[in-house]
Amino acid sequence: MDPELGRFESEDRRVLAPANDPMPVPVTILCGELGAGKTTLLSRLLESADRDIAVLVNDVGEVNVDADLVEARTDLETGDEVVALENGCICCSLGGELSRAVIRLWKDHEFDHLVVEASGVGEPEPIARQFVRGPAGGPYDLEAVVTVVDARRFHDRFADGEAVPVRQGPNGEGTRPLSDLVLEQVEFCDLLVVNKGDLVSDAERERVVALLEMLQPRAAIETAEYGDLEPEVLLGVERFELETVRDSAGWKRQIEADAGEGEHGTDGNHDCSDGGDPARGGDHTHSDGDHAHPPERYGIEVEGYHRRRPFHPERFAELLRSLPDGLVRAKGLTWIAGREDQAITTSTAGAATTLEVTGRWIASFAEERQETYRRGQPDLVWDEEHGDREVRLALIGRDVDWDALESRLDDCLLSDEEMAADWSDYENPAPTGMGETVTISSADPEAPAR
Repeated sequence: MDPELGRFESEDRRVLAPANDPMPVPVTILCGELGAGKTTLLSRLLESADRDIAVLVNDVGEVNVDADLVEARTDLETGDEVVALENGCICCSLGGELSRAVIRLWKDHEFDHLVVEASGVGEPEPIARQFVRGPAGGPYDLEAVVTVVDARRFHDRFADGEAVPVRQGPNGEGTRPLSDLVLEQVEFCDLLVVNKGDLVSDAERERVVALLEMLQPRAAIETAEYGDLEPEVLLGVERFELETVRDSAGWKRQIEADAGEGEHGTDGNHDCSDGGDPARGGDHTHSDGDHAHPPERYGIEVEGYHRRRPFHPERFAELLRSLPDGLVRAKGLTWIAGREDQAITTSTAGAATTLEVTGRWIASFAEERQETYRRGQPDLVWDEEHGDREVRLALIGRDVDWDALESRLDDCLLSDEEMAADWSDYENPAPTGMGETVTISSADPEAPAR
């Protein structure tokens, strides 16, 4: 049977989403770092919502909704844990692959809405994709991605620039700054909840909101104390569009605006496995053409930096160890001398910068393959010697001396004499393998890159 028409299950099982069968169940993905207040917000939602909600906890550990709501707990043969709640809702901690888990949940239980509580140390986009382009897109309709922000911690972290590394990867390999993950959760959402508002002053809360507006201009912002929001703020909102949310982060809008005003029609310049992220080199378009940023408040601004000359690896690493205090975010592609094949994404969040190989420059391929890519991108600006290699960054910060930072970045570029030298002689901390990361912190200028 055509998978788009669904497949039939035995007797009391529902049909997997043919167009004229039951309407898809709306889904809300709830994100935020550990301790931001997701569980408190979720418990309040379950208490007050006028519909049956299924909650899937996409994290390690037991279901931890408010114990007063729990009616019964059942261990399934699969090893998954289901908690039945007094108000008719259910909550699950499903250890299996997400798409299979939510489809099984849909077939085995009746409910009106699904809330997925995402891991505090994970990115929301892979979860969202499964409800848009994966098998779960049949029985479900992704309605919103909500990120909960701890107002106190967010304010202090990006004021003080402290970054705490966390283990990442299926086998625990490598480290990644927690601050980078927090900002990625902020940047990939359509509703931001600034929680724990009672722990900050009015001025501090306004600074947090202004910064969030710059980081994710498209998202609606709500403020809360103890996760107390009306259900209609979170449910039935119909906000989510994958392409729009993915491309609406402040740094992406800045890079696209710079490209549109400069040499390129788009940022789709480099070959990579990620099909749409300009920092990862995929094809990139923006449907609404609106690149306006929120008005500057509290000295928060966004700037672009674009050069067609590589960074000296040692001077660039030294700069990353001494970034200005007010720089909150820097992200984009970097060309680093000695890494002629690797398109390296630079991602700064507070005091920590991650360098990650996310693709290859088209110029690094054999000539025949280069021509294939170039025919598909007729507006691509091409240097006869260096091809498509470039540095293109978006910079977001508070009260930053942008002229001074631009001058420091320019000082990291190779001089004319260095351009003609042997780049392999440089001490080079930049990564080499696809997906490999290196983190450099300005919180500890003496620490080596890791």
